[in-house]
Amino acid sequence: MKEECGVVGVLLDDTKSQSKTAALQIYYSLYALQHRGQESTGITVYNGGTTHSMKGMGLVPEVYAREDIAKLIGHVGIGHVRYSTTGHSRIENCQPLIVNYKSGTIAIAHNGNLVNGHDLRDELESEGRIFITDSDTEVIAHLLVKELLKHGPVDSIKNVMNRLEGSYSLAIMIDDLLIAARDPLGIKPLCIGKTDLGLVVASESVAIDTLNGKLIRDVRPGEVVVLKDGEVESHQVYNTTHAAHCVFEYIYFARPDSVIDGQLVYKVRERIGRELAKEHPVEADIISPVPDSGITSAVGYTRESGIQYQEGLMKNRYIGRTFILPGQEMRETAVRLKMNTIAENIEEKRVVLIDDSVVRGTTSRRIINMIKDAGAREVHARIGSPAIIAPCYMGIDMATRDELIASNNKVENICNTIHADSLGYLSVDGLVRAIGIDKEDLCMGCLTEVYPLEIPGEKCQCRQTRLNQF
Repeated sequence: MKEECGVVGVLLDDTKSQSKTAALQIYYSLYALQHRGQESTGITVYNGGTTHSMKGMGLVPEVYAREDIAKLIGHVGIGHVRYSTTGHSRIENCQPLIVNYKSGTIAIAHNGNLVNGHDLRDELESEGRIFITDSDTEVIAHLLVKELLKHGPVDSIKNVMNRLEGSYSLAIMIDDLLIAARDPLGIKPLCIGKTDLGLVVASESVAIDTLNGKLIRDVRPGEVVVLKDGEVESHQVYNTTHAAHCVFEYIYFARPDSVIDGQLVYKVRERIGRELAKEHPVEADIISPVPDSGITSAVGYTRESGIQYQEGLMKNRYIGRTFILPGQEMRETAVRLKMNTIAENIEEKRVVLIDDSVVRGTTSRRIINMIKDAGAREVHARIGSPAIIAPCYMGIDMATRDELIASNNKVENICNTIHADSLGYLSVDGLVRAIGIDKEDLCMGCLTEVYPLEIPGEKCQCRQTRLNQF
């Protein structure tokens, strides 16, 4: 399993930007995308023949100081935030990845995971190419360099996309040319925006909002966009019968104020709560969310059920998400650091606890124990996703089947394991209704064990893609 990340690209209009640099805009954008990766970050800009870059381990405000941003001079640049899942937490894997080649410099920021990444790496190594990282991004970089020696930028990226299998949203800088690309199934989000100072591409629209910009549209599945001269030049490399947007972006990963593929995530999560209330009603005194990811769904459950909303847990917002911290021991410790009960709100109450998902079950059990220790009479767990029964091969840390509590367990056994009085998962159909996108255009492999791409040993309902000629 690889990493879930956030990417951004900024092209400033020289006539409007004056002394402002792209690096400052990228910094603000990465701050808005911090939830997508808390382990490392990097910014790379181009300034008239020279590429300047800064990377570091840690959060965005920890890595960059004001004087550092001021030194990154350039009107075009890209940025990245990352987290790892199975180790490899080192500066070499920090992006953007920069490669110098015969005709110039390329920098790549990548969100996703290549299913055929190992095969491509073996092929490139057999040709004598040397790798300094263990990320798929370097595979993409080597393929792109090979193509750029023979073709122009757009044709080169088209030819590289023809070799890639898996998920990818890319921000690419070839000298001063800014290009964005999205995989043919649109698995990972990517959007385009306009600000007073220029153009932006980013993993989520909140990055554009932070710059006081306006969302133009999503990058379409299989599309390459070139940003230049204040215009968006589109090249539809692939046509696809159906997309495969990741449902977990709506369930958990994206910020609720983001708009992804035409859907406001907040509204999706509110509808998830309403669907949960319809599918799994229960007599209770209060509805309480697991903050922050369960809050919006708890609002929806309250509105549908009429049961009072009351916070029973308070989050320490200076602690990162347990889900995206590497290592099980660290995750368990973080639960105690990040949550505290509000005993007066839950004492002697029948509590409906709303959470976005149950992955390993460890966190859910600890939270429910905390609530019961604080005096709750009953705790009824309601989960805003179907049971996660299979791993994700597309770039989200979803654990192996052996680690997934729902993989080989019935709901009754899971309920007992997490110490809940009852447990209700949202149905697949309920999730589809809440998202508001056709089932055929969603990737739900982790929920159904049926994937949109061929994965060795897994079932596939493969989406048909056609490479355009241009």
